[in-house]
Amino acid sequence: MSKTSMIHARVEPTLKTEVELVLKTLGLNATQAITMFYEQIRLQHGLPFEVKIPNDLTAKAMQEAKDNINMEDVSIEQLKNEMKPA
Repeated sequence: MSKTSMIHARVEPTLKTEVELVLKTLGLNATQAITMFYEQIRLQHGLPFEVKIPNDLTAKAMQEAKDNINMEDVSIEQLKNEMKPA
């Protein structure tokens, strides 16, 4: 089946650049990634991830992260150690 439908979308340039780097690492281009996304929507009859409005605590934490408030440097090793069962 030939691909004949075009999709035009506007995204922030920095987002596009970051996503393209991730896709390149995965060996995918934007067309392949969008096709995979559409296939997942078709198979799951909805978005392939949960979408919800964050509660007040989560929204506050997200805003603090954006504003670099109450942030601390944490290494991957520290995160792995915290994930290990006691």
